[in-house]
Amino acid sequence: MFNPSRDQARQFLFDTWAKHRQQAPLTDLEKLTLSHLMDHPEYHAIFDAPERYLLRDYPAGETNPFLHLSMHLAISEQLSIDQPPGIRAAYAQLYKKYGDAHQAAHRVMDCLAEMIWRAQHDGTPMNSESYIRCLND
Repeated sequence: MFNPSRDQARQFLFDTWAKHRQQAPLTDLEKLTLSHLMDHPEYHAIFDAPERYLLRDYPAGETNPFLHLSMHLAISEQLSIDQPPGIRAAYAQLYKKYGDAHQAAHRVMDCLAEMIWRAQHDGTPMNSESYIRCLND
């Protein structure tokens, strides 16, 4: 199983951006990653300066662009395999509601973040039923 460290995950994002800027060939995962990077032009300057941002910490309340993009990737994976079951259908309803794939993904992200927080806070496993329920609310 792939389980990168924080710095490895960040370096992957930096490397993908650098390859894009150099017009180098990208793997399928890098192409998916780049699509999420392109949806977030507000982060481009960060990915142009890895020496400044690789080790930066983001305090609570401040958006962490690395976490944000990693969650986009996680959601893309969940949708591609419909795991947890029902996420693809729930996302389709959100897409229909908002008329925008990125806005629908951000709604999914809110529910994913809530599920992760709840599991950490309560010391329990992640509850996919409550995750899907959140998406359908």
